[in-house]
Amino acid sequence: MKKIILILFVGIFYQNFFSQKNLEKKYNLMPWPQEIVENNSSFKIDEKLTISISGDDLKKRATNASIKFLRRLANRTGVFIDAGFPIKDKKTSIIISFDTVSNLSTESDETYSLDINASNVIIKATTDVGALRGLETLLQLVNFNNSGYYFEGVSIKDSPRFVWRGLMIDVARHFQPIEVLKRNLDAMASVKLNVFHWHLTDDQGFRVESKVYPKLQKIAADGLYYTQNQIKDVVKYASNLGIRVIPEFDVPGHASAILSAYPQLGSKDDYSYKVERFSGVFDPTLNPSKEVTYLFLETLFKEIAPLFPDEYFHIGGDENEGKHWDSNTEIQKFKKKYNLKNNHELQTYFNIRLEKILKKLGKKLMGWDEILTPSTPTTAVIHSWRGKHEGLKQSTLIEAAKKGYQTVLSAGYYIDRMLSVEHHYLVDPIGNAILTKDERKRILGAEATMWSELVTPLTIDSRIWPRTAAIAERFWSAKEVNDVKNMQKRLKVINFQLEELGITHIRNKDVILRNISNHQNIEALKNLSKICEPIKIYSRNKGGTEYKTFSPFTLFADACSADAEDAVNFNNQIDLFLKNRDRNSLSKITNYLKNWSTNYSNLQKINQNPITKSLEPLSKNVSQISNLIQTTLQNQRISKVNLKKANNLLKELKEPCQDVELAILGSLNKLINFCKSKYLIN
Repeated sequence: MKKIILILFVGIFYQNFFSQKNLEKKYNLMPWPQEIVENNSSFKIDEKLTISISGDDLKKRATNASIKFLRRLANRTGVFIDAGFPIKDKKTSIIISFDTVSNLSTESDETYSLDINASNVIIKATTDVGALRGLETLLQLVNFNNSGYYFEGVSIKDSPRFVWRGLMIDVARHFQPIEVLKRNLDAMASVKLNVFHWHLTDDQGFRVESKVYPKLQKIAADGLYYTQNQIKDVVKYASNLGIRVIPEFDVPGHASAILSAYPQLGSKDDYSYKVERFSGVFDPTLNPSKEVTYLFLETLFKEIAPLFPDEYFHIGGDENEGKHWDSNTEIQKFKKKYNLKNNHELQTYFNIRLEKILKKLGKKLMGWDEILTPSTPTTAVIHSWRGKHEGLKQSTLIEAAKKGYQTVLSAGYYIDRMLSVEHHYLVDPIGNAILTKDERKRILGAEATMWSELVTPLTIDSRIWPRTAAIAERFWSAKEVNDVKNMQKRLKVINFQLEELGITHIRNKDVILRNISNHQNIEALKNLSKICEPIKIYSRNKGGTEYKTFSPFTLFADACSADAEDAVNFNNQIDLFLKNRDRNSLSKITNYLKNWSTNYSNLQKINQNPITKSLEPLSKNVSQISNLIQTTLQNQRISKVNLKKANNLLKELKEPCQDVELAILGSLNKLINFCKSKYLIN
């Protein structure tokens, strides 16, 4: 009997598994819900569509979301919706109900159910934020045929895997105006991210108005900062989207901007501080041996903390090498007095003082994983950013959780490193770690991080999106949802939906290319950009010395992005062809090669300027090798001379050009090897 029950259980499991896989192929939902079932019906979208909200929407979060939903739906479908909202009628099209208004915390319930049939659409949730998540899923279920637009008939039960699903935006290195933040908050909500981590201070700028310490914005911000009213506006805007805002004031290191305004707080006696123009890690550090330092921070935090209702307050605490501490005799005496053996223990002393200050203000201290020491109180939250790429065996996330700390992961999700969406998607926040129930609960979730050394308002969206949509799925969906090919299929659709929200990742590429070409035809530049990607990790600005605050960020590399469109498609076709000798794939490969063969001559037609001129060697070599391979495939023969020429071209193309790398290089090499094995003649 037990065997029969086990067989039935396994059978049901695999039936559900394969059913979900088939649905993933059909629907373009992201993040993928926990449970989805088809019901073979649909709901027609027409001018009579209406929305009702049951219950008293005291804070108007659901009301605001419903109004925005109708605007987005009308724009996507072209349907002239009449009254729409609010409606108190049993015949309402979309019925939203929830029990409570969320206070936006790590305890908030975002569970929802969504049922779509021919008669109506029903969204039920415990909180209004859960209802918002359901509306976003509903919008992703819009489809059409010759007769019109409709919602797909499905029943969904959904909830997040992690309670903390964030995006950090650094506004210190390059200031990001309010409109940039708001459009990215809209995009975050569309893929169910719920934490905006606002990195507000660093060596290159202090971006918050202080009425108590006005020199911070007068001297340390280049006039680019947020007023307190603007901060309140962003927090309110985020709250309406069900997004919490976590501020970060990075101390005691990364303090050049603060010390340029108040040098007496520094660890260097000569007070020669200035706002930093380069990128990297710098020596200026707050002096932890002076009581005035803690008085300054407590006074500042008392002023600033009320602007941010969330209980978490990020103090940075990263990358402090303590060089100025080592050279300061008073600090050395202080260390001896308090039996602090090294700078790490001194910084722990500093962090504990800050933890007490923030606790009085009703805040939980959060910091990057350097704050994790035996003396750090377990009330602190550890933000894990270091992992295998920093030489560690695993991220500090697991270590912190096992030691009793709440923790959040960013290792593996540094989107400024310009790595592929596949790379980030295959990082699981927990991995294969074995955890107790309590340890698992202490892992709150994860954040993608957008450091802004190399981005401006013109380019930041293209560095965040669409990869962050896929990363958001790792934070929300079940661990087993990890099929890269299926994710890429769905992401293509989500990519354009992000543009509907005002994200500029697609359109601004052309803006940069037009600038490069002096407003001439950009087709040749565009073709080249679709197979080139910015060089990875931090090699584009090694040591932080080439690109500074006011360097140009409208170069060819800025028009290129991770996962270059044609490169991804070409590389997939190469793998299909080599695996199956697929004729359809060969035809597509040949079309790409033909296009690239003629692209160099088209590039030459653009009025030559220093930027376009610098791209000529790359474009010429791509055209030559494409023509050579295309001819070989057509004639089914290649001489030793041409084989040698092809290999020499590959060597030249391997070298980065103007801070980009050729993303089809590996596939071209595979094709050359194929031609060598099949078509080589004496």
